Amino acid sequence: MRPSLNMNKSRRAQVAIGALTLIIPGSAYALSTGSTTALAGPAGTQAAPRFALSPHRIGYGDAVTVSGIAPATDAGRQLALQFSGAGRNWHDIASTRIDGGGRFRFHVALRRSGLVRIAGRDLVASATTSATANAAPSAIAPSVPKPVRVTARIALSARRINALGGTTVNVRGHLLPAVGRPVIRLDARFGRTWRTLASSRIGSRGGFDLRYVTGATGQHSLRVRFSGDHANARVKAGAGVLTVYRPSVASWYSDGGNTACGFHAYYGVANKVLPCGTKVTFAYNGRSVTATVDDRGPFVAGREWDLNQNTSAALGMGGVATVWSSI
Repeated sequence: MRPSLNMNKSRRAQVAIGALTLIIPGSAYALSTGSTTALAGPAGTQAAPRFALSPHRIGYGDAVTVSGIAPATDAGRQLALQFSGAGRNWHDIASTRIDGGGRFRFHVALRRSGLVRIAGRDLVASATTSATANAAPSAIAPSVPKPVRVTARIALSARRINALGGTTVNVRGHLLPAVGRPVIRLDARFGRTWRTLASSRIGSRGGFDLRYVTGATGQHSLRVRFSGDHANARVKAGAGVLTVYRPSVASWYSDGGNTACGFHAYYGVANKVLPCGTKVTFAYNGRSVTATVDDRGPFVAGREWDLNQNTSAALGMGGVATVWSSI
């Protein structure tokens, strides 16, 4: 009975050793080939191509360059540059072939932010090898996506806007691309700060109409501002200068003599109370001019301004008339 026990122990030991023998070579093989398998794609695919993207942020409609390298054995195979706005529903936007050195390059204009990646397009073997030429190559795995940020574009004509206080001013234009219905704002500069005058959602085709009811007299720079969203980066654009006027009565005179302020401005104007050197913009019959207070007057009831000969000529005004003044 004792030899039988020894024999059973010997058999169990052999089984254990055999199991260990099966495990160790497999692990060793995995370790020894780890650097290779890390480059491989999923089953039935080969490694994804590596690529660089430049720049990562572009203006609306500008081009981005995508270049990279694939195994030289893939020369002649076709690649697609794919785009997705949200990391799903990928679609091709350009295609090219891998050159003899394994290199590839795309140069494509984009109109919205999103992700780009490289994917294989064909499974047709190149007929440049020997007996294996008839075998279809593995599919090229899609690359890791990379983000591109596109700055939206505001299309409008910057202009000088003249309006009486209490009237409505319209600033119209387009936000490109027309994705969704984001909010766009009209800002005016007061000293060193910007204040929002109006806001609106863009229309289905990207158009907007920002409406503002003017208040006190004065002159302000305008801008249109888009704060950005998931589709495009933020952007702002100058929208011209807004001058708000009030109606007032003016006459004209020749200031050939001395002036109360002690100097002659080429475009001069007399006023009874404003400090010497004050700038005032006048508008009349579609013309405008900015004059400097350099004298006192007029001293006739019902009149607020006396324009010198150059200021009145620039406006095409003679005698006494109602003009628009920015103060």
